[in-house]
Amino acid sequence: MDDPHEHLFRIFDHLIRLKAECSCGIFSECCLSDITIKQIAYLKLIDEHKDVTFSELAEITQNSKPTITGMIHKLSRMDCVYRESCPYDGRIQYIRLTDKGAMIARAEEKALQKVIDRVIASLDDQEIELLITLLKKVR
Repeated sequence: MDDPHEHLFRIFDHLIRLKAECSCGIFSECCLSDITIKQIAYLKLIDEHKDVTFSELAEITQNSKPTITGMIHKLSRMDCVYRESCPYDGRIQYIRLTDKGAMIARAEEKALQKVIDRVIASLDDQEIELLITLLKKVR
């Protein structure tokens, strides 16, 4: 029998590669195969915080406002975000995700869902329950 560490390494490596393939597919759909991890992280933060302003994003990321402005400008040119004025105070601008930006922000989640779908399609109900029970033990 194989060494358990090596065997688990190969299994998890395969699952991680599957997830990466699914993520890359989503990025390719958006014509953004060269998007950076940092840009994805910003899109995720914008998605999580909904009504986020430049100042709030600077505080969340612990960056300066000029850094945030530069990043949002890049993401805007990539058609991932846009600015929307606050209806009550025109001086305040919210950073919003475009459909493309939302798709990228949620790509990892969607990719993981595709991997889970493949796992479920490969196992019967009893095996799925056993897998869930075993994985719950991992802390």
